[in-house]
Amino acid sequence: MNRESQWIGAGIPFQGSIAMYTVGQLAKMFGLSRSTLLYYDEVGILSPSARSVSNYRLYSDDDVLRMERIKIYREAGLSLEAIGGLLCEDGDAVPAVLERHLQELSCEIAKLRHQQHLIGDLLGNAELLRGSRSLTKEQWVSLLASTGMTDDGMSQWHAEFEKSFPEAHQDFLESLGIADEEIVRIRKLSF
Repeated sequence: MNRESQWIGAGIPFQGSIAMYTVGQLAKMFGLSRSTLLYYDEVGILSPSARSVSNYRLYSDDDVLRMERIKIYREAGLSLEAIGGLLCEDGDAVPAVLERHLQELSCEIAKLRHQQHLIGDLLGNAELLRGSRSLTKEQWVSLLASTGMTDDGMSQWHAEFEKSFPEAHQDFLESLGIADEEIVRIRKLSF
C-alpha cells in the first residue's frame, strides 16, 4: 500500500503528495470545537492552506505546526491578538512578549495573594488560608521555629534568599501577607 492510499484509507484527504486535514479532523486533533477553528480563520491566525473541490477548508502539516504554537501560546494565557502578532513576527519578538506576559502574571498572582489574605482577615479566620495553598507570616515563622531554626538562622535565610533571588524573595514575603513596610524592613536587613 502506498503512502497516499494509507492516508486516504485513514480518511485524511490528499492534495498531491501532501496530507490535508479537514476542520473536523484538526479540531479533534487539538481538542477544539469546529467553531473555534472557524473563528481562528476569521481573525486570521490560522487560515487553511487549501480548499477542497467542494470548498471545504483543508489544513496542511504546516498548519498543524502553526496550530501547535497557537495552542501552546493559548495555554500560556496569551490573547489571540498577541498570538497573531507573534505568529507574524520573526522569532526575535517572542522572548520579549513572553517576558512581558510573565511579568503581568507575577503582578496578577501578587494581587490574588493579597485578596486571599484580605478575605481571611475579613472572615477573621487566618486558618482558612490553609486550604488556599497559602501561609501567613505567623504560620511560616512557627514552621521554621518547629524545625529548630533560631531568629539568627531566619535572618540568615532571608539574607541568602535576598542575595540569590531578590524578586522571588519579594514575591514570597508578599505571599505571606506581610505589609509593604515590613517587607522593605526585612529586605533591608538582609543586606
